[in-house]
Amino acid sequence: GGSGGGEGFDVQSKGDARVAFIGFPSVGKSSLQAKLTGTETEVAAFEFTTLTCVPGTMRYKGSKVQVLDLPGIIEGAAQGKGRGREVIAVARNADMILLVLDAGKEGLNRHREILENELESVGIRLNQ
Repeated sequence: GGSGGGEGFDVQSKGDARVAFIGFPSVGKSSLQAKLTGTETEVAAFEFTTLTCVPGTMRYKGSKVQVLDLPGIIEGAAQGKGRGREVIAVARNADMILLVLDAGKEGLNRHREILENELESVGIRLNQ
């Protein structure tokens, strides 16, 4: 576990693979990263707690995996809403993108569909 190297959105790639957590605000990205990597990051009950890319590192079957906790994105991110462009640029350079959803609200919110549309609109092909 531990820090993954760097701050802001320009985070040095470390380890054997890079995974970016993408999701709407307050769906548990920071909590999941803390559980997986031991990285301490601010977790709060309000939206947009994470303002930059927070790297962490975990081990998986002998490999070091860099896990990137990114700020929440919202509909219109690909067009620059919120920090959407910065978040998407980091995700584009990841080896894997993990969509983090609030399963209890997904039926109402359609967050998965919105996230997939945002990423695909900038040429990131999912499930490929």
